[in-house]
Amino acid sequence: MKDKRKVFVLDTSVLLYDKISIHSFPGNDVVIPLVVLDELDRFKESKGLLGENARYINRFLDDLRAVGRLHEGVAIENDQTIRVEINHNENVPTGLDPDDADNKIIAVANELSNSLDQKVIVVTKDINFRVKCDALDIDAEDYNKDRIVSDEDQIYTGFRNILTTDEIVDLFYANKSIHLKDIDSNLELCPNQYVVCKGASQSFLGVVKEDKIVELSCVLSPGVIVNSRNKEQKFALDMLTRDDIPLVTMTGIAGSGKTFLTIVAALAGLGTRKYDRIVITRSLQTVGKDIGFLPGDIKEKMDPWIQPIVDNARIIFGNDSSYFYEMERKGQIEIAPLPFIRGRTFNKTFLIVDESQNSSIHELKTIITRIGENSKIVLLGDVEQIDTPYIDTLSSGLTIVIEKFKNESEAGHIKLIKGERSRIATLATKIL
Repeated sequence: MKDKRKVFVLDTSVLLYDKISIHSFPGNDVVIPLVVLDELDRFKESKGLLGENARYINRFLDDLRAVGRLHEGVAIENDQTIRVEINHNENVPTGLDPDDADNKIIAVANELSNSLDQKVIVVTKDINFRVKCDALDIDAEDYNKDRIVSDEDQIYTGFRNILTTDEIVDLFYANKSIHLKDIDSNLELCPNQYVVCKGASQSFLGVVKEDKIVELSCVLSPGVIVNSRNKEQKFALDMLTRDDIPLVTMTGIAGSGKTFLTIVAALAGLGTRKYDRIVITRSLQTVGKDIGFLPGDIKEKMDPWIQPIVDNARIIFGNDSSYFYEMERKGQIEIAPLPFIRGRTFNKTFLIVDESQNSSIHELKTIITRIGENSKIVLLGDVEQIDTPYIDTLSSGLTIVIEKFKNESEAGHIKLIKGERSRIATLATKIL
């Protein structure tokens, strides 16, 4: 059986998560239960990616009707077939709610497993769905096409420790830079990767530029003073203030300084007229129970979501938040809800995307492609604190952006390791 084509039964969650998923099983057979079409129909008028993905799937299936009959299966260009299964939807196993859409999909998969001489696999982003399938001895998998790494420990951190000699350290300080081949002829580092080179009695911090390791720049505007508390924060400030890195990603535990350092750099760039404005957006995902609809206009609705930004700005302005709101009134700071980003262009803008670990790669692609000339975008988040259904550490859009851009000279990443908010906050992060 391992040499035969497999049958993949797609759940609605997969098609709504990634519209390209319908093309993503080359050399195999894709089955879409009839109930999935009903669920897609309920999303076709939704705003944002859900509606876009639902409409794309509907249009694609409609186009296939000109090629063949969907209930018989239609071959597409990658040696894949797509079939809408109109039978077995009502054969729900005993003990499951026969009216539940997921259970109807299970019924289809179960009947296909019993009737076909092929391996049948349910593909779904729904964890509980996969658990139910396992309990019924039905093969089920997550949709992993967008995953680049297979383990959390493999996620790029943006810096590396290198053991070297005191002679190499002296050479670096003498020339303000050093060739990679002088340290190790086999040394391979990513563009803009930060390094801690340790000799026997001394060390240096540097960043990779082309084939060299050079000194950190970290140039803030006159009068702006911020003391980094650890080497990772030094690396972060260097990235945030460099004009040649328009895309910055920063991860770290709560209280590690991600938002604070970003706001400092943004305000410094605004003060030197490097940027005309600061735009702040974030995923509107709650922690715990939702408090329901918020009253007021867009600004009033967004106020609770951007309080972490306001809190950090308040510290920068000497415990006075009025400066932040005055800058917002003048248009120097703008709060932009994530669902309304599409279609906009941000020129000469410092764009901050907070809590971006809760965004899918498709949402972050939409945001990043809004960036215009002389702008900088910073994606902040903690990939270990994800509140969005169907997204985990490895499938988070932030993780995917980090991995896909790590070899690009116009992007930089750093993972902040130490919590600096307070001793109790750091302790809570470790033991709770």
